[in-house]
Amino acid sequence: MTHLRSPYSVPETLKRLESIVQGKGLKIFELLDHGGEAEKVGLKMRPTQLLLFGSPQAGTPVMLAAPTVAIDLPLKALAWEDGDGQVWLSYNSPEYLRNRHNIPEDLLKNLAGAGALLELAVRKD
Repeated sequence: MTHLRSPYSVPETLKRLESIVQGKGLKIFELLDHGGEAEKVGLKMRPTQLLLFGSPQAGTPVMLAAPTVAIDLPLKALAWEDGDGQVWLSYNSPEYLRNRHNIPEDLLKNLAGAGALLELAVRKD
C-alpha cells in the first residue's frame, strides 16, 4: 500500500481528488464516509473516507484478462487521519494489483496513471 501525506483535511483531500479525477474524464462511483457512518451508530472514529473511481474503458480489459482484479476495481483512494491528526491518502499501487492478480504487463498501463492523480490531490497549492 502506498501512503501520501496530505496537508488538507480528509474531506478536502477527497474533494480535491474528485475534481482531478472528473477533470480527467474518469468516473466517481462512490464516496464512503466510514467516520460518518460510525457516528450514526454512536461510535467515534477519526475522519476516514473512501473514494471509488475509475474508467470502465480502462478497467474492463484488465478484468477480462484477470477476473479476480474485480475485487479491487474500481480503484480506491482512502483518506484518513492518524492519531496525531496527520491526514494520509492511501491506495494500492498498480504493481501490487499486478502481483496480486497476475495482470498481464501490457495492461498495467490501464491502471498506472492513478498514482499521479493522487499525488496532485495532496500537492500543496
